[in-house]
Amino acid sequence: QVQLVESGGGLVQAGGSLRLSCATSGRTSSIYAMGWFRQAPGKEREFVASITWTACETSYRGSVKGRFTISRDNAKNMVYLQMNSLKPEDTAVYSCAVWLTTRSYYDYWGLGTQVTVSS
Repeated sequence: QVQLVESGGGLVQAGGSLRLSCATSGRTSSIYAMGWFRQAPGKEREFVASITWTACETSYRGSVKGRFTISRDNAKNMVYLQMNSLKPEDTAVYSCAVWLTTRSYYDYWGLGTQVTVSS
């Protein structure tokens, strides 16, 4: 089992920045990758960014490339999402997720943190 708790969301004006954090606990030694996903009202959940735990390989959704940066601190079992140049269309609940080495996709999810970008 892995537990995830997100923080750092809030209300920001367009063009502003926020830094999301995700604290993990439990089977952290079995993590293959961690990701950030978001879901806006009335829309499907979508992938935002991911990072592999050992190799630190990153991947981003096209619309956030160059604006968002995912990073991790293995010693603290933390994952971060630095979001710059925020746009109103970035408004959503952002959740972090864990992909264990024994699984085929993301299996554990946090409850999420609300990000609202005003125009």
